[in-house]
Amino acid sequence: MLYTAFIFGLISSFHCIGMCGPIAMMLPVDRTNPAKKTIQIIIYHLGRLSAYASIGLVFGLVGKGFFLAGMQQKLSIFIGVAMIIIILVPERIFAQYNFSKPVFRLISKIKSTLGSQFKNKSYKSLFTIGLLNGFLPCGMVYVALFGAIAMQSESLGVLYMILFGLGTVPLMSSVVYLNSFLTISVRNKIQKAIPFIAVIIGVLFILRGLGLGIPYVSPSNMSLFVQPTPNCH
Repeated sequence: MLYTAFIFGLISSFHCIGMCGPIAMMLPVDRTNPAKKTIQIIIYHLGRLSAYASIGLVFGLVGKGFFLAGMQQKLSIFIGVAMIIIILVPERIFAQYNFSKPVFRLISKIKSTLGSQFKNKSYKSLFTIGLLNGFLPCGMVYVALFGAIAMQSESLGVLYMILFGLGTVPLMSSVVYLNSFLTISVRNKIQKAIPFIAVIIGVLFILRGLGLGIPYVSPSNMSLFVQPTPNCH
């Protein structure tokens, strides 16, 4: 299921343009030196990927707990359903509950620190911008984290989130170079496809949990997640 992370990252990057595109366009990069500009953008992305990897580590550990408890199939079904619900339920309904309130101060601190980094053109600042950018609240990242939880280990949780981040790199990079091409009209048209892709990924997680005996999609014995023989000494 790791491939779903990259695909979802690639598709959800159209949503990222609306949320994080302004940050990418405001990056303090060297506009006169194409080579240096490319390196600076890469460093910015490394910061984002580092943030995603650290979050993936935490949620991968949570998923490992479910794996050790033998609940991975039920968890896969639950996560698939949760992904679909998050996509289909109108955002205004979730907004009523203000889920981010408990961490509001932390988010405010991140935004404040992020703003101060734009005054510096050093590589360290660019990495920090990417790192803090990766920790900002994002609905698409939340959906990806469900996938990280469904992995059976912390390492796969990290890999899942890195692949998700890599999927967002091409379009997020193009914003810096082709921002005039990615008009609001184009973004709106492409964003309409995001819910369909997310629902398909959710269905894939449900199918995997059902164990229907479909190779690579719904293995009957969950061989991708369960050791065929006990590892006991």
